[in-house]
Amino acid sequence: MTRELALKESAEAGAPTAPQLELIAGLEGAWAGEGARAGEAPVAETVVAVVGLGYVGLPTAIALRNAGAHVIGLDSSAARLRAIRGGEAELLSSEQEDLARHLSEESFALTASPEAITLADLVLICVPTPVDEQRRPDPALVRAACASVVAHARAGQTLVLSSTTYVGSTREMLIEPLAERGLIAGEDIHVAFAPERIDPGVEGHGQLSTPRVIGAVSESCFRRAAALLRHTCSELHRVSSPEAAEMVKLQENTFRAVNIALAFELGEACRTLGLDPIEVTEAAATKPYGYLAHYPSAGIGGHCIGVDPYYLIHPLRERGRPATLLEEAMRKVQGRPRHIVWRAHEELVSAGIRLAEARVLVVGASYKPGLADSREAPAREIIARLLEKGAGVDYHDPLVPEVSAGGRLLRTVDPDPRRDASGLGPEDYDLVIVLTVHPGHDYGWLMRCPKVLDCTYRTAAGGVRLVP
Repeated sequence: MTRELALKESAEAGAPTAPQLELIAGLEGAWAGEGARAGEAPVAETVVAVVGLGYVGLPTAIALRNAGAHVIGLDSSAARLRAIRGGEAELLSSEQEDLARHLSEESFALTASPEAITLADLVLICVPTPVDEQRRPDPALVRAACASVVAHARAGQTLVLSSTTYVGSTREMLIEPLAERGLIAGEDIHVAFAPERIDPGVEGHGQLSTPRVIGAVSESCFRRAAALLRHTCSELHRVSSPEAAEMVKLQENTFRAVNIALAFELGEACRTLGLDPIEVTEAAATKPYGYLAHYPSAGIGGHCIGVDPYYLIHPLRERGRPATLLEEAMRKVQGRPRHIVWRAHEELVSAGIRLAEARVLVVGASYKPGLADSREAPAREIIARLLEKGAGVDYHDPLVPEVSAGGRLLRTVDPDPRRDASGLGPEDYDLVIVLTVHPGHDYGWLMRCPKVLDCTYRTAAGGVRLVP
């Protein structure tokens, strides 16, 4: 990667600092014709390229820079690079401070140019793996990223796939294409799979306090990858192969999805029986063995629990071995927003209000408390279905200024007349549906709402408080 190329791409992606350009140019000279030294040199002499700077890649890049590595962050989105440089990325507060410091350092460069991959000792691939509208795995992004890494790989490097994907991905997308280039994993180049376990927005579950699983092609591959990855976790747990590590990640999130589906069903059972599911679940959780508490909610969002199990479901069905229990659990998970709308309709009808004539306020557009992230959030489907049935819908979320749902772009409203007296107040809505409540924000106005459907099961609100 030349200085000219770096300057050219910076015009679109937001200019790197002069010291960062010096790093890129210096790396080009330092590494021309040399083998990689990862696992042989101190971390401070190691160059890491992180491909994909989303909620996994960016914190990982920060952790590696904190450990002393030279870091090149790659992302194909110019907007994402500008957001990172502008300090607008969603991170833990401690990571925000670290990022602000690293952005001015020589050893932390951001680029959209895949040619920078050649300069790295270790390449870490952290791109998303979503599903399509039919809930089928859509690995196009990870395929493209792996293809780019393979095209720019050189002998001696260590390549680690971190994206959650189907079993066999590392072999299919890295090991076999590398062999076609004459780079044999375990001999000429080092390859491993080490899935992320980041819990966005939760300080206590940060990556540095969480063990990481790694499956490598060979002993040398493991040593090379572990030398750097140990700086991104509390400890490394080795499994026998990349395929085993891929299955570990799918099993982790499948376990959670199945138990969340069960929590939804038990929550509905408790309502039928006149019981509080939170009280029941917390009492069950006092058992010191054999039970892990999962709580009912409005649904699952983000790019993990509601997505990852499909990377197991579809390959198994294609092999004629369907995971029927898992498929049924995911139908329950997928249908949860539809159930919330049904409950809203049921309660409005009982009050003599047609849904098509109702004024509804949805509270919480993000998928998780404390995060400004509405990806796959149940709020999107709930709002869309309400709009489709003719309801007048507003939403309130202090962290999400706008959300797209049902082909419309909605902007957050503030129903608290103490802050905004220009719109509808708490008393003006026929029904308020509480999906997500963010810590540190005032929701006292909810007590003035005539009727509240509380999908958190924990929010004291409304003249009449209902649960799903």
